Amino acid sequence: MPNGYHSTPGLKDATAPLAVVDNVTKTFPRVTALDHVALTIGAGERVALVGPSGSGKTTLLNLLSGMAQPDSGVVAVGGRDLSHNLPRRELSSLVGIIHQQLDLVPQLPVVHNVLAGRFGHWGVLRSFLSMLWPQDYHLAVAALQQMGIADKIQERTGHLSGGEQQRVAIARTMVQSPLLVLADEPVSSVDPARAQEILQLLLALTEDTGRALVASMHTPYLVSQFFSRAIGLKDGQVHFDIPAPELTQAIQSDLYGLGQEESIPHQD
Repeated sequence: MPNGYHSTPGLKDATAPLAVVDNVTKTFPRVTALDHVALTIGAGERVALVGPSGSGKTTLLNLLSGMAQPDSGVVAVGGRDLSHNLPRRELSSLVGIIHQQLDLVPQLPVVHNVLAGRFGHWGVLRSFLSMLWPQDYHLAVAALQQMGIADKIQERTGHLSGGEQQRVAIARTMVQSPLLVLADEPVSSVDPARAQEILQLLLALTEDTGRALVASMHTPYLVSQFFSRAIGLKDGQVHFDIPAPELTQAIQSDLYGLGQEESIPHQD
């Protein structure tokens, strides 16, 4: 495996938090999405964001990705303030995000979709050349081998199954090699078996690398099984921040506003 997969470039002090959200507020017309939220995320942590729709999970992920800026407060990753419009190359080395829609180009071969993760590192000229002659080809091969689909490297991405396309998106983030990996509801539309498979692949991005994973989740038993920490958001505020195994049914019911006789459905 290339050495870049096993280090955290850009994090100068290993004892410092990898990501910091300091007293952050974010508002939209007629709604406060986040209200004075404060939390830190350490290197190697696997954090699940849980909470009802509209609680602020996606907004928090967008702030951590640098795609949005807070109205007040500070969001920093690797010691860099993301509100300062960082150059694309620097932001790409700090944060990678896997959206629900995957953001793949179905007409392109798999290799090009994977190597899109290198665009922030290369600059415009090398990115253009790579569309003709794939650059850092060995990185794409190594990432796809870890995803178990190296034999698909030259296939058109749109011809792959949904699960294979999800592996391509994860491989793209792998070659991007960011400090912080974000995933927006990565298992919301898949069956239980594939959900566990996807989460295991996401954990491969952070295991033994020092990177951190933050994912928005809606399935409590998967949170307890795959994550080390659970942060509950409700009405734009941190409702709890606990070790994932402590996410009990009573805590979940309180977060989602359910009575004790009600429960959050689990997948079987």
